[in-house]
Amino acid sequence: MKTALLPTFLLLLLASAFVAPPAHAEEAYAATTTADADVPVEWLELELTPKTMSELAVETAAWRDLLQAKVAQISAAEIAKKQVETAEKKAEADEKKAETAEAKAETAGEKAETAQEKAEAAEWKAEVAEEKAKAWEILTDLHVQRDGLIERLETVMTAFEKKGGDAAEYVAYVGAVSGTVLESVDVSTVDGIFAAVKTWLTSPTGGVHWLTRILLFFVVLALARIVSRIAGKIVGKAVSRWKHATELLKKFFVNTVRNLVFIIGLVVALALLGVNIGPLLAAIGAVGFIVGFALQGTLSNFASGLMILLYRPYDIGEVVNVAGVTGKVEQMSLVSTSILTPDNQTVIVPNNSIWGDVITNITGRDTRRVDLTFGIGYGDDMSEAQEILAKILADHPKILDEPEPVIKVHELADSSVNFIVRPWAKTSDYWDVYWDVTRAVKEKFDAAGISIPFPQQEVTMHQAT
Repeated sequence: MKTALLPTFLLLLLASAFVAPPAHAEEAYAATTTADADVPVEWLELELTPKTMSELAVETAAWRDLLQAKVAQISAAEIAKKQVETAEKKAEADEKKAETAEAKAETAGEKAETAQEKAEAAEWKAEVAEEKAKAWEILTDLHVQRDGLIERLETVMTAFEKKGGDAAEYVAYVGAVSGTVLESVDVSTVDGIFAAVKTWLTSPTGGVHWLTRILLFFVVLALARIVSRIAGKIVGKAVSRWKHATELLKKFFVNTVRNLVFIIGLVVALALLGVNIGPLLAAIGAVGFIVGFALQGTLSNFASGLMILLYRPYDIGEVVNVAGVTGKVEQMSLVSTSILTPDNQTVIVPNNSIWGDVITNITGRDTRRVDLTFGIGYGDDMSEAQEILAKILADHPKILDEPEPVIKVHELADSSVNFIVRPWAKTSDYWDVYWDVTRAVKEKFDAAGISIPFPQQEVTMHQAT
């Protein structure tokens, strides 16, 4: 089958090569996209894509002519509606006149005559009301058709302008003839207000249209919230398997994915609501540039927060000394770190101050060395003092055997011989060991008669002769 079709295809290709191109300069271009006034906008955009600027100028004028004809129909319908409203007012006046005459009638004949006039007036009023309803229905349909033509004309104008055309005249015309069917309603009366509300609610471009859009907006927003939470949980489970990732980095990834998914859902919801996302994104970009220039310090904190997350100098729950503040890390954002001090104060430190300064992670390791210094008098026995210190460290349950504690004569000071005592303990037991050993040394030295010198100064006074 393919072999039989191939020669035919080649013949058509060769024949098309000898066909003379259309003489655009000799024949006037006629609009083609207006053949179906209800063509879907998506299809219309595809039809407009290959056309030149001159062809699009013809297409724009043709769609403007269709819109003009539709606006003329709307004007005629407006006139007809005005005539019906005038007749309605005349019918109401005749009905009131007949009711007044009926009330003043005295004889049976006059009453019968006025009753007949009242019935005829009521019948005429009902006919006028029916005509008015039809006029409103026609006018509403014409407005819907006009709005459809405006949407398609704006699509053609956009394509025309993209290829260098000037559509200012058409834009002005669209702005002049745009409007809603509510502009034709007389709101000076209760009936007029009721008719206006009813017309707007039942109009395809009014209440029903906007109610649908608003419902879709909130539905998409709720779905975005749900999906963002699900995505956050999935990412949370994924990053929980990272052995070397800190809690700060894990929370950063989870919050970033969650917020990103919600923002995408918000953009989709705004698009369904009818908001033009292109100019909105451009405006957000411009505002972001201005705000970023004005908040350089905040952006510096943001960059420092990213560096802290990547290099992991500390984690939530660890005790640190940063920017002159010592305490437990409670939480961290990309801008600042919240630290709880030992006296139960919360200090918010900018990340820029932390990353630009020395960072000391006090509880970053499981074990820690306790540095102590004790002095004895020059007349005391150093060997005995060293044995007492060694026994104190050996008896303490929270001092680790490995690494082995260090006890050495460190310094011959002005008034004492100083020992350095350096046992190792778990980080969580640091202060217990520090305080317990200090107390035990004082008590044991006192019991053994070993003095702990304190600074003294002798002053010798000479009397002048």
